[in-house]
Amino acid sequence: MINLKQAEKIFLEETSQYDLQNENIKRKQLHSLRVMENAKAIAERLGLSKEQVEISTLIGLLHDIGRFEQYTRYQTYSDQNSVDHGELGVSLLKENNRIRKYITEEQYDEIIFKAIQNHGKYQIQEGVSKEELFYAKLIRDADKLDILYEGCDIFWKNDIEAINESILSKEILEQIKKQETVLRKKGRSFQKIDSVVELMALVYDLNYKESFAILKEADYINQITNRFELQDKQSKEDFELVRREINQYIQEKLEKK
Repeated sequence: MINLKQAEKIFLEETSQYDLQNENIKRKQLHSLRVMENAKAIAERLGLSKEQVEISTLIGLLHDIGRFEQYTRYQTYSDQNSVDHGELGVSLLKENNRIRKYITEEQYDEIIFKAIQNHGKYQIQEGVSKEELFYAKLIRDADKLDILYEGCDIFWKNDIEAINESILSKEILEQIKKQETVLRKKGRSFQKIDSVVELMALVYDLNYKESFAILKEADYINQITNRFELQDKQSKEDFELVRREINQYIQEKLEKK
């Protein structure tokens, strides 16, 4: 079985070699620990075996292992402007068989690698096995739940006034009505409030009913929207529509058998 306490200790030791005085890097360390707990919670709610819960938890811990090197090299977390951090993470875990520091058995390697490789992509790549797909979906849910958590307090602390003065784009609103996640394209101009709605739209990429249950219990969507008071009348109405649409979507997923 996986020694998760030892794996977490090694993770903290390895990531402490980066500049944790930099709040961006420290945030990713804390994010990784929370995603680890999210993955464990989802797996347990799904009724998985002890072994499956441990694999899920380890994937949660390691899913962003590439972020630390990405930021150190490029000073950005934008994959578009640097490197795919999931691919980088897998490469780093394969280098000198680093993965063995975290898990002694080799039989789970491809499951772990495929999950990490696909967790940040717009869509999961084709050709993965049923088991690999299951864990890839689970880590995507665990990751997005924590990103939504970060939207409740951590993101936009210095941008509240600018966001309140911005105008919600009709294009973003239409994607919400279609229940679509927002694919940010290079060269596309985003309003300040658009970035908030873009984050909220991650809900549309959640996979498991158990993830929606955690989301509703934490009330992340309402916590995010309550942070802002848009000044433009139409944008304010549209933002309230976004709140209602997403909350209704969450409820429908919870009621679905």
